[in-house]
Amino acid sequence: MLLHWLQKSPRLALVLLFLVCVSMLAFGQYLQHVVGLEPCPMCIVQRYALVLVALIAILASASHRRTVHIVGAALLLPSAGFGAYVAGRQSWLQWYPPEVVSCGRDFYGMIETFPLQRAIPMIFRGSGDCSKIDWTFLGGSIANWSFVCFTAFAVFALTLLWQQVRRR
Repeated sequence: MLLHWLQKSPRLALVLLFLVCVSMLAFGQYLQHVVGLEPCPMCIVQRYALVLVALIAILASASHRRTVHIVGAALLLPSAGFGAYVAGRQSWLQWYPPEVVSCGRDFYGMIETFPLQRAIPMIFRGSGDCSKIDWTFLGGSIANWSFVCFTAFAVFALTLLWQQVRRR
């Protein structure tokens, strides 16, 4: 079914991928600003990877040309792979936490300790502990679910690439 759908309507599939990414980013913002979970540096990097996947997907969906879909899928693959790597590494840290936490400082500590020109870039690096599990769903942490999603994105990209190249 997925193969048929990707072959018939790759643009719609890419738009749906974009919407999934935007939904995940919105949920991350909800967890941060409403629930009060502080993102760690690895969470921030995963957000950047998610933004990159979303941008590639929406840009590739803007064209009817098969070549653009091939290039888009080829760019999606390493972007999703990078996100999966970071999420996998964070999951590893959560399962086997290091004895010394070196992931980042808390927000107020950065503002009080450093001048503003040094504190602002540190804020965008995140401040939570990468090995700490603050939230779970069906037994999986945010990093675990992020790994699953990025892996699914990579499979999607590989399938789309295969379908578009095979169509010649």
